[in-house]
Amino acid sequence: MEDGKCFPGGILKVDSFINHQMDPMLMKSMAEEFARRFASAEITKIITIEASGIAPAIMLGYILQLPVVFVKKKTPKTMENMLTSQVYSFTKDRVYDVCLSSDFLSSEDKVLFIDDFLANGNAAKGVFGLIEQAGAHLVGAGFLIEKSFQNGGKMLRDMGVWVESLAIVDDLSDCKIVLR
Repeated sequence: MEDGKCFPGGILKVDSFINHQMDPMLMKSMAEEFARRFASAEITKIITIEASGIAPAIMLGYILQLPVVFVKKKTPKTMENMLTSQVYSFTKDRVYDVCLSSDFLSSEDKVLFIDDFLANGNAAKGVFGLIEQAGAHLVGAGFLIEKSFQNGGKMLRDMGVWVESLAIVDDLSDCKIVLR
């Protein structure tokens, strides 16, 4: 409420503490909360998508002592055994290919997806496609901020995904931030 900024079109800017300048103490606290919420889950690997999901995923990986894989938004020339999926970016208003190497995700993995925002669920769906291609099992998905007025949370929950969001924004109309 103090540092987030709202812009027309349902855009919430949190670049002063999450996705440009980062508050490591906040990242640690959020990772500890994800660890608490997903304590009953059997997780072997954490997955995220670049770039803003990396910091909370790494912190959670450190706390749980698990490897973290991040999905790349640009295809590297050196990647072997590549799995690809497409993601529509609401913020950038474009479709892009995302990828990861199947060397780092297998059918034995039980995966927790971590990301900064849940809005329309497009990034999550793209990553879930990669998890499925690898034959891995999606355990759940954790988001720092969920925009409940967009359909992503409902869509993922309707798919049967265990979703945990640390902050839920119910409204951004008139550029006022309304938290649940």
